[in-house]
Amino acid sequence: MTVEARGVRLEPEDFPGQQGRTAFACLVSERDGPVSRSALADVLWDGSPPGSWDQALSSLASKLRSLLGRIELDGSEVLRGSAGCYELHLPPGSWVDHEAALDAIHQAEAAFRVGDPRAAYGPSAVAHHIARRPFLPGEKGRWIEERRDRLRGILARALECRAEVYLWNKEYTLALEAARDLVTLEPFRESGYRLLMRAHAAAGNGAEALRVYERCRELISHELGVGPSPETRALHAEVLRSL
Repeated sequence: MTVEARGVRLEPEDFPGQQGRTAFACLVSERDGPVSRSALADVLWDGSPPGSWDQALSSLASKLRSLLGRIELDGSEVLRGSAGCYELHLPPGSWVDHEAALDAIHQAEAAFRVGDPRAAYGPSAVAHHIARRPFLPGEKGRWIEERRDRLRGILARALECRAEVYLWNKEYTLALEAARDLVTLEPFRESGYRLLMRAHAAAGNGAEALRVYERCRELISHELGVGPSPETRALHAEVLRSL
């Protein structure tokens, strides 16, 4: 996690430890409204705050305000505390990468819904490049895992869009790469296998597409005791007819 303003950059090690990074990330993610001190304490101590948490939290907030001063921001104005809550007020025009990724994937999916894959090219790339970055690497906690799960969902959606865009643009090698990444990320997501099958078939490798289907069928059958969806079976039949 980094923060940059007026040409000055704060690196992860500049924050007051793991709790400082987590607290700031939480406040940024909830910047549309106040975060109660007790809720923030639950995040920082993973649901088991110590008896002295109130004083420790006040000290941490003070350190964060001082840190913001290093990038020429008024810490007391940016990080406000009142009525048992904290609220982060970033300067107008502030850019937060996770917000940008979510906006971008919505744009990309909307473009596909109206049949305009060209318009999905850029936004899907933005969502992909942001969502694949690690979030607070090496740190643990329920809230952190929840945020990682959200990013994982955005990444999966972005990989789907990227594979579709590459197929539309006849960039089959890139489509294969995106589809493989999706299957690795979400091995029970059948849409990933379908994209991988389509990419192999479009590249003239129908036999590889059939192998992908068998991998999908065996995994689902072994782990879940069911067969592939009608959509996946229909694509398998289509590939067979093309051979």
